[in-house]
Amino acid sequence: MEILKVAADSKPKSVAGALAAVVREMGSAELQAVGAGAVNQAIKAIAISRGFVAPNGIDLICIPAFAEIEIDDQERTAIRFLVEPR
Repeated sequence: MEILKVAADSKPKSVAGALAAVVREMGSAELQAVGAGAVNQAIKAIAISRGFVAPNGIDLICIPAFAEIEIDDQERTAIRFLVEPR
């Protein structure tokens, strides 16, 4: 499964376009965000991408979960959003 990493300075419209493309091609995608700003941008991107794929008859849902990842040899808690058609 494709994992798209979202940062606090990511542009939601760009992430939404990438997310829509991955969902169309692979059927589902996963967004990964660390920190409040990144989570905010990820949620905006999911909302925007729903509008991108809706004309194709695709209704996206989002399932959030926690994930432990390693950044610079430190354990960090990320939030992962599984995005798939309903």
